[in-house]
Amino acid sequence: MSQASRKVTMIVGSLRKDSLNRKLMKLLQEEIPSHWSVEEVAIGELPFYNQDIEIDGDPEVVTHMKQVIQGADGVILITPEYNSGTPAVLKNALDWASRPTKTSVLIDKPFAVAGASPGGGGTAQSQAQVRQTLLTMNAVVMPGPKMLVSRAHEKVNEQTEQMDDERTRKHTKRFLDSFEAWMSKF
Repeated sequence: MSQASRKVTMIVGSLRKDSLNRKLMKLLQEEIPSHWSVEEVAIGELPFYNQDIEIDGDPEVVTHMKQVIQGADGVILITPEYNSGTPAVLKNALDWASRPTKTSVLIDKPFAVAGASPGGGGTAQSQAQVRQTLLTMNAVVMPGPKMLVSRAHEKVNEQTEQMDDERTRKHTKRFLDSFEAWMSKF
């Protein structure tokens, strides 16, 4: 029995081209099930949320992000941790996506949260804040397994510049399998 195709959106909360979290996204993309299609939503060009801008209509980049999220079966957020918290650019994207509040594209949308950090906590504090924000916005956040990649810089292959640590790769597969089951519930 073949599985239904899935559209999954990935959003990286780091703007740096060579960030550890972008490397984690690439690892996730390498391990996705064959019946998934993945689209990344870039958030670097989003203006800061401002209701004065919103009153005149969403900017094109905001409209695009909302359309991609709306059309997805699920969303994976890959977040770094800046000063023990969520990066402003990611919080800003969630603020835009949450509008208008009663018909937000986030309502009842399955989410999973992952993150990589050179520190020992593996973005635990940032992920907790992202989860709280998503729950406030009525998204449905996968409770586990958590994808907290600590000491991520040590898991990057010096030759390929990609994250290819075998233990992390195995955990990635469990994380994606769990997200498949999570999306199936909704």
